[in-house]
Amino acid sequence: MEIALQDEPGEDIAQALEDGWLPIREVARQTGVNAVTLRAWERRYGLIVPQRTPKGHRLFSAEHVQRIHTILTWLNRGVPVSQVKNLIDSAQASPDAVENEWHTLRQNLVQAVSELAERRVDDAFNQAMALYPPRTLCEQLLVPLLQALEQRWQGQFGAQMERVFFLSWLRSKFGARIYHNNRQLHGAPLLLINHSDLPLEPHLWLSAWLASSADCPVEVFDWPLPAGELALAVEHLQPRAVLLYSSKALHLSALAKLLGGVGCPKLIVGPTVCIHQAELTVLTRDTPELFVAEDPLSAHQILIQRGLL
Repeated sequence: MEIALQDEPGEDIAQALEDGWLPIREVARQTGVNAVTLRAWERRYGLIVPQRTPKGHRLFSAEHVQRIHTILTWLNRGVPVSQVKNLIDSAQASPDAVENEWHTLRQNLVQAVSELAERRVDDAFNQAMALYPPRTLCEQLLVPLLQALEQRWQGQFGAQMERVFFLSWLRSKFGARIYHNNRQLHGAPLLLINHSDLPLEPHLWLSAWLASSADCPVEVFDWPLPAGELALAVEHLQPRAVLLYSSKALHLSALAKLLGGVGCPKLIVGPTVCIHQAELTVLTRDTPELFVAEDPLSAHQILIQRGLL
């Protein structure tokens, strides 16, 4: 059903906005589901069917926004997007059975990685990115996939080859998307620093991609900085926050010195939080605006709660 409006330049949108309709960019901002995904849900599954102006602009109501939040609730329970419409339309409280499409997709990706089949990895990920919001994709696909790959790589011949192949692809993939997003964004960036001994820390890049997908400019330093130089980087970049990722044990006295000249909010993320749980509890209590998170999803939630995304 089209909204009947005067066919003057811009008038179809202007009048609709006055009447309370929302353009797709505003719906994306309110729900965290980008415009590409909203259009894919409409085109492939009929999940959201917005109104159209005579010129074809998509417009959404408050009911549409509520339906999107309901869709996200199902997705966050692990239900594949292909099954959500029937669940909502039939008003089911829970699915009778969920075909685990996530498990199948992860298996296909593990097989593609084992064969160093970059195009297959890329195509599968691109298809998933078009259908799912970044947080859902991280929670249901990428984090479990990384866990499955790490288990596969324990003591297996060719493990280092597969690890370098996949993590190089992941960094290139997210790095390219972050670069293009940064070109369109303004304001203070989130500064992420790899404080591990190993390069290619995948969860650092997951954290960066989640922030970038929330329209936050991102700067990634994929190597540790010595004390003093982090403060210098903060002076130059004026970031909204610093996220320090580490998967190793830290010298906490050196950590306190490293963060000493950093006045913006600070977030320590990664397995190091479990390693130093007791000490970091004391440090966060005594250090203003210092927070800890064990994984990228928890870090993302803290950044949202603190108004940093």
